[in-house]
Amino acid sequence: MAAIPIDEEKNPGIDHDEGYGGIAANQKVLNENGRQATIAEHDLTFAQAVKAYPRAIFWSVLVSTCIIMEGYDVVLVGSMFGQPAFRKKYGNFYPALNEYQLSGPWMVALGNSGNVGAILGCFLNGYFVQKFGYRKVLLASLFGVAAFVFIVFVAQNLPTLLTGEILLGLPWGVFASMAPAYASEVCPVALRGYLTVYVNLCWAFGQLIAAGINEGFQPMTTQWAYRIPFAIQWVWPIPLAAILFFAPESPWWLVHKERFEEAELTVRRLSSKSMTSDDAKKSIAMMIHTHQIEMEAETGTSYWDCFKGTDLRRTEIVMMVFGAQNWSGLALGGNPTYFFEQAGVPTSDSFKFSVGALGLACVGTFLSWFLLAWMGRRTILVWGLFLLFFLMLLVGILSAALDSVGSSYAQAGLILLWLFLYYTTLGPVTYAIISETSAIKLRNKSVCLARIGYYLVGLVVGTIQPYMLNPTEGNWKGKTCLFWAGTCFLAWLWSYFRAPETGGRTYEELDLLFANKVSARKFSTTVVDAYADGEGSRVKRE
Repeated sequence: MAAIPIDEEKNPGIDHDEGYGGIAANQKVLNENGRQATIAEHDLTFAQAVKAYPRAIFWSVLVSTCIIMEGYDVVLVGSMFGQPAFRKKYGNFYPALNEYQLSGPWMVALGNSGNVGAILGCFLNGYFVQKFGYRKVLLASLFGVAAFVFIVFVAQNLPTLLTGEILLGLPWGVFASMAPAYASEVCPVALRGYLTVYVNLCWAFGQLIAAGINEGFQPMTTQWAYRIPFAIQWVWPIPLAAILFFAPESPWWLVHKERFEEAELTVRRLSSKSMTSDDAKKSIAMMIHTHQIEMEAETGTSYWDCFKGTDLRRTEIVMMVFGAQNWSGLALGGNPTYFFEQAGVPTSDSFKFSVGALGLACVGTFLSWFLLAWMGRRTILVWGLFLLFFLMLLVGILSAALDSVGSSYAQAGLILLWLFLYYTTLGPVTYAIISETSAIKLRNKSVCLARIGYYLVGLVVGTIQPYMLNPTEGNWKGKTCLFWAGTCFLAWLWSYFRAPETGGRTYEELDLLFANKVSARKFSTTVVDAYADGEGSRVKRE
């Protein structure tokens, strides 16, 4: 969270000559400084925040840009299943189909390879960031990408390709769990939702780039049809590492390490040049006060602490929200080319549909910013899941009723609409929710667990999805959507009763809401004063 400029005329009574050590040691001064920072945080509008924190926006955007590489790789591998040159190199010839196809088990293995590596990457990220901070772990992961891409580029057989994809999953897991956590910790409340949602836009950009490149190389029949797309992954890591070497550390992480002076300098780096030392001290005071509230709740710092006390509920929310992305039917959206082809759309048109689908995904994510300004996170999540369930059901019914080329294009059109709605609602808003729900001391580990939950669900989905679609296995075609409609409905049911509204709240306010076990449906209407005298008076239910 960045520093908040304080209007001294509205907030008199603070001794601005007192050193930082004095503020940290004096509880009365600490509380008053923190209160002023909280008031200013709530008063800050979006336009004011953009003007006051251009450097926080810049660094958050740049860290999130690393996600482009994961989105690229996810679609790249999945789309390869529909590329003739790739299937000829790594697949087997099926006389009944008169074409080359990868076997079901190998499709499952390759489709899940990135998830397997990412699970380990997420888990390790939670430990390493706690010890070394965001910046050092991010730089090490970027250099890891540059090394592991070489393995997939030179792979001459499926085991080598599988090994390379698993290793590439390690940094993907780091990027996926680090980007939303970092964005949520360097920005004020007014920008937090937009910059965490930007993570999803980067994922969509990566998918779109991969789909476009696959479309461009699809007509080629040589090994370069798939080797060049793999090699393009070298474009990102080194330039990003060169710039991110100068990125500031999270001030929340520095406060947790009791490096208060460094945290003060960092919040000034993240804000405009008009930020003063006194203003920065007030923001640090608010962070220290949040830390005190979490100490009262006995919040620890280990993975095990995520499943204890009130943090168990917060862990349930972040893991279920992220898991809902997969249960809503993302298996089809994340690999649209192969779905379109197996639904009956010709291969050449399948690639074009895929590019169009992911282009709509980018447009949808842009529109999600307007929804964030208009609606709450909970409303977007609940209604998004309901609409996605309805569309999946419609596609499945259409596929079951009709089995012609015309119906295949109709199914493809509905999947395009599904992707647009997904990237306008559920896809983006989950990043905001998982970034805001956890306690600060467990932020990185909580986001890591959320992403691990996402990957675990992805492993299940990635295992059964190829067998449902593969023409040599289940050959369900568009009827696959009936299955995902059922899982999407269950995700919607959970979200209605358990997902809280986290928007517009400071982290200390969220700590108190969870500590007082406020109902998910009453989060937005409950009055919270983190600086009221006495724990009982801090939360006022209507």
